[in-house]
Amino acid sequence: MHYIIVDLEATCWDRATQTERKPNEIIEIGAVCVNEQKEIIGEFMAFVKPILNPTLSDFCVSLTTITQEQVDNAEYFPLVCSNFQTWIEGFDSAYFLCSWGNYDKGQFRHDCLLHNLPIEWLENHISVKHQYGKIRSKIGLVGMGKALKAEGFELEGTHHRGIDDARNISKIFIKYFEKWKY
Repeated sequence: MHYIIVDLEATCWDRATQTERKPNEIIEIGAVCVNEQKEIIGEFMAFVKPILNPTLSDFCVSLTTITQEQVDNAEYFPLVCSNFQTWIEGFDSAYFLCSWGNYDKGQFRHDCLLHNLPIEWLENHISVKHQYGKIRSKIGLVGMGKALKAEGFELEGTHHRGIDDARNISKIFIKYFEKWKY
């Protein structure tokens, strides 16, 4: 079994100034693969070019540090998703997708449906955030940053960058490796 710790970044807007609700689209997939020996054995990172709202908002650029140039030079979701699935399959065993909350699974589902791609590959998923909230009931449901601090881990890299957040989530995942329920 392999565990794919995944974090997505998506198009976004400042809710305080947003005049109409726009659908989010994935602009970065970041993931690390953890094996049963609790070792990180691979990483995946790719930017994605959005189609519904191809111009990133100033808010999105500021939050994620992902630039317009990076998404303009990226491939569209169908190819990036295929590359991601090929990367997962390269570990040659069953897997679980693990993310901080259920947003990532839902956003993958949305983008797959938008592009008429299958969604069955998303079935094996756990929310590390919700299980962590039960494991550490005195802390409860918190953001990744607060959970890292509670565990004595430093937030490394840039928060709201998919690959950096996946690496940070994996620290908590590995620490509580035996406690996750699938």
